[in-house]
Amino acid sequence: MATLGIDLCDAAFQAAIANHDEARPLTIADAQGSGEWPGFAYFDGQNFAFGRAAEDNWFVHPRRVAHTFWARLAHEPSTIGPIGKAAPFSELAFHFFGDFVRRATAAAQADKVVLAVPGAYLKDPATEEEKIGLLLGMAGELDLPLTAIVDEACATLCDPRAGGFNPALPVVLIDLHLEGADLTLLTAEEHLERRDFIHLPQSGTAQLLKNFTAAMGNRFLRHTAFDILEDGRIEQLFFRQTKDFVLNGAPEHRFQINTAKRAYEMLAKRDQLVADAQGFVATLVQGLQSFLHHSAHAGGPCTIALTDRAAIVPGLEERLRTAGFHRILKLAAGAAACGAARIGEHRSAPPADLADVPVDTAVPVALTRRSAAAPWEAHLQKLRASGAARLQPTHAVLDGIGQPIAAGARFTIGLGSLGADLALPAAFEIADDCSIPLQREGGRLWFVDHAARAIASSAARTPVEAGDRITVRCGEASAEILFAHCNGLAAGRAHD
Repeated sequence: MATLGIDLCDAAFQAAIANHDEARPLTIADAQGSGEWPGFAYFDGQNFAFGRAAEDNWFVHPRRVAHTFWARLAHEPSTIGPIGKAAPFSELAFHFFGDFVRRATAAAQADKVVLAVPGAYLKDPATEEEKIGLLLGMAGELDLPLTAIVDEACATLCDPRAGGFNPALPVVLIDLHLEGADLTLLTAEEHLERRDFIHLPQSGTAQLLKNFTAAMGNRFLRHTAFDILEDGRIEQLFFRQTKDFVLNGAPEHRFQINTAKRAYEMLAKRDQLVADAQGFVATLVQGLQSFLHHSAHAGGPCTIALTDRAAIVPGLEERLRTAGFHRILKLAAGAAACGAARIGEHRSAPPADLADVPVDTAVPVALTRRSAAAPWEAHLQKLRASGAARLQPTHAVLDGIGQPIAAGARFTIGLGSLGADLALPAAFEIADDCSIPLQREGGRLWFVDHAARAIASSAARTPVEAGDRITVRCGEASAEILFAHCNGLAAGRAHD
């Protein structure tokens, strides 16, 4: 039998099925046939609706809609329900979850179920006890064959469809929920293990989409003289078009609003979304930088993994690269659900007592998709010359093109994707981690031979002077960098 994985992300619940180490996402249709399951609930005065049907009333009846019940999963009362008897957050979550699970188990027969839960559910023992206890209660009521509960970030990196990452470097997963963003730092030694976590409030998809809708609505007003705020149903329609524009990745979108009197149109460009998202993106990147600065497990370079929900934020990837994050792994839709299902395949049968269901923030590293970087080597060849003093290099020359060596603390030769000062040819990208930093100390550049790391550092360090060459090899690829000293204006520019 197969294993069902469920991702409890309120931005979009997702399910996947795994069998024989292969996993695929499932499309779970709701009562209206929609495959979208955002964490919304709507009460019309008599009945509740959940998911896309509830989200479609967000701007029409905002006081009858709730979308924080998964983030605030507890017995506390929500803001919707019968007069004088508002439904608790846990009740809204249970009915939402029950509807989703019944449809998911009908779509795929499975003898094991694994839940991927938001990192915020596991941030401390008290929170974990409350929220995991409620989830176990729901699983018992629904008679789910629950095998394990796994941290969402761990599950995401176990998606068998994902690209590999370098296990020698920490990975920071960025994921967006409705009410905030989750940043999780993981390491991959014997286990893929969650080491640090932070939740950034006000950095979720709900806030982002509201901002986009307002900004595009203002443009629509200036362009057509029609105010979408005139009617909640029109604003809701405009929100739906905005959300579809954000999600589909198209370079442009034509907004259309039809009234009884006339039709209104406006052509919008994706560049406008990038501009509208600048503040949101800046907050997210600054939060990431602060997170890494304060983490004891960050240290040096790391890989940034973006869930599909984070990757669609306009301008985020470009801003990350500008900030110096060059190792970026973009994950497919349903990654956490697929990863959870795969993890479940390697677990034993569900325990008889739900209290014995494990809650994991670490999984075997063998379940992850790691990259196998090609080996590379770099050697310095000194110029054979008389004992006269040698000039300091002002330029590094590769394939006849000179790159000025600035007067900074270091000059790096390596992969362009890693932000090297002198980028090696594309053939070296198979090395993944090829980087040769030359350190400036005492007015000189110094090279440390990687092949001599076993020797004392003083023995491995060699000054780099004009006329010297560094040869770099990786598989069939090779490159030779000549260090030269240029007199006059060119040399002066090198030290600007």
